Order: sequence, then C-alpha cells, then structure tokens
Amino acid sequence: MKPLLFPENPQFWYETLRSMSHIAYGGADFGEVVSTSTRITEGDYDSWYVEWMATADRVSGEAQKALAAGHRISARDGFLRASNYYRSAEFFLHGHPCDPRHDDAYDRSVACFKAAAALFTPVIEPVEIPYEDTTLPGYFYRADDTGTPRPTLIMHNGFDGTAEELHFFGAMAGVERGYNVLVFDGPGMPGPRHHQGLVFRPDWENVITPVVDFAETLPEVDDSRIALLGVSMGGILAPRAAAFEHRLAALIAVDGVYDLGEVSTRAIPGDRDQAERLLRAESAPEVDARLEQIVAEDATVRWAIHHGMYVMGVDTPRAFSASYLDYTLAGGIAERIQCPTLVCDAVEDEFFKGQPEQLYEHLTCPKTLVLFTAEEGAGAHCHTGAMRLALARIYDWLDTTLATVA
Repeated sequence: MKPLLFPENPQFWYETLRSMSHIAYGGADFGEVVSTSTRITEGDYDSWYVEWMATADRVSGEAQKALAAGHRISARDGFLRASNYYRSAEFFLHGHPCDPRHDDAYDRSVACFKAAAALFTPVIEPVEIPYEDTTLPGYFYRADDTGTPRPTLIMHNGFDGTAEELHFFGAMAGVERGYNVLVFDGPGMPGPRHHQGLVFRPDWENVITPVVDFAETLPEVDDSRIALLGVSMGGILAPRAAAFEHRLAALIAVDGVYDLGEVSTRAIPGDRDQAERLLRAESAPEVDARLEQIVAEDATVRWAIHHGMYVMGVDTPRAFSASYLDYTLAGGIAERIQCPTLVCDAVEDEFFKGQPEQLYEHLTCPKTLVLFTAEEGAGAHCHTGAMRLALARIYDWLDTTLATVA
C-alpha cells in the first residue's frame, strides 16, 4: 500500500496504519489519527511522542468526564482509544531504556484499558498468570456469563505489541463468535519488560505451558478446545511452543516465521556460517560499523535494532542481531508440531517476507496457508489495515478446525 502519510519514513507510516487498523474494533477514530499525524515531524521520535500523548490525554480526559456523568458507553469507547494512543506514543522511545516517558505512557495505556475493560458486559477480567517465581499480566474475555465451557483462544503479541492491543487484533472478534479469549504478555513483551525486567526467551514452550495450565483452571474453558495464536514475532514463538506443548487443539501464526537468523544475517558478509561466527564473535569491528551504517540509513532498521536491544536485554546492535540466531524452528522443531496449523502470509510484508512459506513447507501436521494481498488492502505485515477481513478468515478456519475436535 502506498503511504498516505510520512512518505519518506516507512516505519512512521506503518505505525500510523496500525492505529488506523484498530478503528475496526474501537481503538481509534480516523480523524484523530490523521489530525495527530499531521502535527508530527516526520522521523522525529520526540515529536511522535509529544503529539500522540497530547491526543491520548485529550481523549482520556473526555472519557473520564463521560464516566463521571454516567455515560458508560462513551467512557468505554474513549478509554479504548486513549489506551491505543498512549501505546503509540511510547513506541519509538525504547532506544533509551532509562527514559521515564515510555514507562509513564505505557502505564497510562494500561490504566485506560482497564477502565474500559470494567465497562464491558461481560467485564474483561485482568488476570495474573503464574510463571516461574512471578506472574504474567493478561486479560480473560468470556463469551458470556453462563459459565458454559467454550472453545478458548490464547493470544499473544510479538516483538513490540501489547496484550491490550490484542483487543483490536482478535480478542473482541473472538467474543463476537462465541469464543473465550485469554490474552497475555510474556517475557520481553511490554508488561513484563517494563515492570519486571523480563526479556525474550527462545524456548517459548516454557511460557505457554504455564498459560495453558492457567487456562485449564478456568471453569469456562473447554480444555479439549484450546487454541494458540501468535502475532508478528509471535509467528515463530507460538509455533515453537506448539512443537512441545501438545495440549493445543489448533495453532495460528500471524504471520508465520521460520528462522529469525535469516533476518539478522542478511546484511553480514559471507555465507550463513560465517555471518553467525561474526555476530557471535567477541570482537567484529567491521560488522559493528556495517550495522551502524544501516541504522543511519534505514528508518525501519533503526527502530528495530534500538527496540530489539531493549526487549532482548543487550547493549549493542550486534548483540541484538546475534540474539535472533536462537529463534529458529529449524533442526526438526517445526516438524514436531502436531495440531492443525494456520499459517498467514502477507504479500508486502517488509519484515519477514518468505518466512511463512518456509514454515508451511516444514510442517508435517494438518496445515493451511492463507495469502493476503495488496488488492485486498491486507498485504502489509500482519494484515494491518484489514482487520475485519483478516480476522474473518482466521476465525472461520478456527471454527471449522475445532468443530472436528471430539
């Protein structure tokens, strides 16, 4: 899709399209997104933060007034939009981990979302999922208040998204279709990273197994029909977990990812083995210089590396690139997945192009590959801009797949 705003900065445009995409489930209004965007200086992270915070503060203030006056629906809608705008405000700030602005904006986003969650019927329940010696934050969406066990979708985001954002990326779509939905932030994701210092880990089964354990304690959950969906980088994390956690009845990768090492070695000289050795070496000044050059020239890489250092808990661009080498489904891992799997693919994906096909080819379980196109308005990474279409296809596949579970 040709950028409608920020034509010289594809990352700014993609994040703007991301907010527009959330209009479908109440996470934004078009005029608010456009008005905010036109005040932002292209490529300026501070300007992005200031303008999105201004919009979020204004919308949150109106929601608070509506709630005080007893206008619960208006308040709920306003809190939802403010939550998403606060999320957007802090998005580009993680290159400076000690910057207090991103913790503040994140906390405001969560507070607004919880205010909205309490105004739904049934209420969206904040949960704390036991994990090692701490807990993971999330939300449980009930399809209704009957207590009847229902199929349940566990959802998590990826490299940079929040549990709260999943409201607009599948959680409410599931409730509309009679599913319970359990969303959460795992290690490296915003809640655990901001407040517990937890960074990503490649052995994601050790994250998902406690979440499935928790889901099975909920009386509304049909234990035989628990599915898992991972978004973006979640498209490799969720399949990794499903390779070892076999209680899952279905798996959805939006979009599929097979090997993040391919991403991190693209710009490194030599073949794959040589590139890996250079990334893991104690010293590789030529690689360090190359990465710094790419950061200076490419707005998307600049953001990805700075954010990646934050979520992986490392101090240099090369260390971040090396960390990606551990995130792979090669070596027979993909082949261990047993449950039916849906792999989504986007024809214009700027991050993981070609990866969904690789994952699909390595699967030995019942499998489906769905390609989303630019003509459909769904060709961007994770089909941003086409939520209704994407979620219809995803849930239709899940309906059909779980209908065969005894």
